[in-house]
Amino acid sequence: MDIKYLGHSCFFIKGKEAKLVMDPFDPKFTGLKFSKIEADIVTVSHQHKDHNNISAVSGSPLVIEWPGQYEKKGMRVYGFRSYHDKKQGAERGENTIFRIEEDLSILHCGDLGYIPDDKFIDEIGEVDVLMVPVGGDSSIEPADAVELIKKIKPSIVIPMHFNRPELNQEIFGKKFPVSEFLKIIGSENIASVQKLTVKKEELGEEMKVVVMGISN
Repeated sequence: MDIKYLGHSCFFIKGKEAKLVMDPFDPKFTGLKFSKIEADIVTVSHQHKDHNNISAVSGSPLVIEWPGQYEKKGMRVYGFRSYHDKKQGAERGENTIFRIEEDLSILHCGDLGYIPDDKFIDEIGEVDVLMVPVGGDSSIEPADAVELIKKIKPSIVIPMHFNRPELNQEIFGKKFPVSEFLKIIGSENIASVQKLTVKKEELGEEMKVVVMGISN
C-alpha cells in the first residue's frame, strides 16, 4: 500500500485497486490547505469539521461513517465503536476506529480519547500500521499514545492530530507538537517522509516510527 499524509488526521491510501481517504478536513476550519482528491472510499471517524469534509473528495466514493464491515474494490474496512473522551462519549461523543485490510492491516484511531482495554485491543486484531493521535487536548496525549502503542504492538507507527504552525491556533493551539511524542517514545530527530510504501513481506520485527510530511 502507498500512504500519503494530507494533514491533521487525514491520509490517502492507495491499494491494488482502491483509493481511500480517511478523515478529510475543512481547510477554513483547520487553516491547512486541502486539495481536491479522488477516492473510492472515504472514512469519517466522527462528525467534527476537522474530520468530516466529505465534499472535498471527488469521484463516487463509498462513504463510511459508522462501525461495521465494508468492502470495495478488494479493500476491506472494519469500523469499531469507541469514544472521543474518557467518559464514554459524555463530553465529545463517539468515535469510530477504522481498520483497513488488503495484504496488510492499517488502523486509524480517529480522535480516540482514552486507552481501550485489552478485550477491545484483542477484538481489533493484529495491526501492521498504526495511525495514532498524539496531540492531546481533544484526544489522547503523547504519553497515552505511547501506552496504546505498547498494547497494540504495530510494526509502523504514524503520529497524527498534533499541533503545527499552519493550524488555526485559536482552535488547536493547546495541542502538543509531534516533538513531544517523539521525545517520550525515544524517536527524536527523525526526518519526515512524503510518501510511505508498505509491503507485508518487508515489515521488520522492530517497531518503527514514521513522521510524514504533508502532501498536497
